[in-house]
Amino acid sequence: GGGAELVLRLHDPALVESSGLAVTRGHDGILWTHPDGGTVAQVMAVDASGDTVATVTLDGIDPYDPEALAPGTDGRTLWLGDLGDNLEERPDVSVFRFAEPRQLADRTVPARWFRFTYPDGPHDAEALLVDPVTGRLLVATKAIGGAGLYRAPARLVAEDAGTNLLERVADVPSLVTDGAFLPDGRFVLRSYTTAYVYDRPGHQVASAPLPRQPQGESLAVDGDSLLVGSEGEDSAVYRVPVPGGTPASLAAAASEGPGPDQPGSGEPDRRPVGEDPWWQAGRVARGVAALVA
Repeated sequence: GGGAELVLRLHDPALVESSGLAVTRGHDGILWTHPDGGTVAQVMAVDASGDTVATVTLDGIDPYDPEALAPGTDGRTLWLGDLGDNLEERPDVSVFRFAEPRQLADRTVPARWFRFTYPDGPHDAEALLVDPVTGRLLVATKAIGGAGLYRAPARLVAEDAGTNLLERVADVPSLVTDGAFLPDGRFVLRSYTTAYVYDRPGHQVASAPLPRQPQGESLAVDGDSLLVGSEGEDSAVYRVPVPGGTPASLAAAASEGPGPDQPGSGEPDRRPVGEDPWWQAGRVARGVAALVA
């Protein structure tokens, strides 16, 4: 994709299957990521050189298939999504919430365990998002067709008290591998090849191709740009612009006149056909007028 900048490479052999990325306010210059699989749930802190400087192990957790990592609303909490289900046979999926250590060192930390069930049967998923305002969790499933965005209840019950029923709120593009919220309340979903921006569930407002990666599975928001990573040995993490721009960049562009992605430029919307589905088309207007406005 245009404007991609190589940030670092993940040198740790334990991160050959890096599946999630997160940036928090707790430690400047640190990127959090994690492997999928294994008999322990671990999250690694990676510095600007790509070296692992701390491995955080979640106490007492034997995961099934961790696939996603998301920052909490306070800037120091992390949520690890054990959402993978390639055979679509799990009766429920799990998410673990833990506090980011204040000192970067190898350590074991306690975690809160939450179980979730889908209203329409098991799904494979690799994307977990935490709304920065409400704190509610969103899960985007991964499928070639019929994938959906699911919202967790506002109040969660812990694993020892039962399960939390997810609610389907929108369709999502095929093969979503990660997602994250932007500071302005929009959110981004990524597939292996493309980043999609939404201003609300089901309403896509921009998209852009991502850099070619062996198996692009991770995405994080870092300030006003995105970080995207991949599985693979010595895999690269790239910084890319937010598709459609940020409020600051749009304001600057507006002061200079219409650009190629703005209304009035004569350029068409380049969203792929069929990649902006609506789950409840009868209840939600198509949104073309709103997009132009």
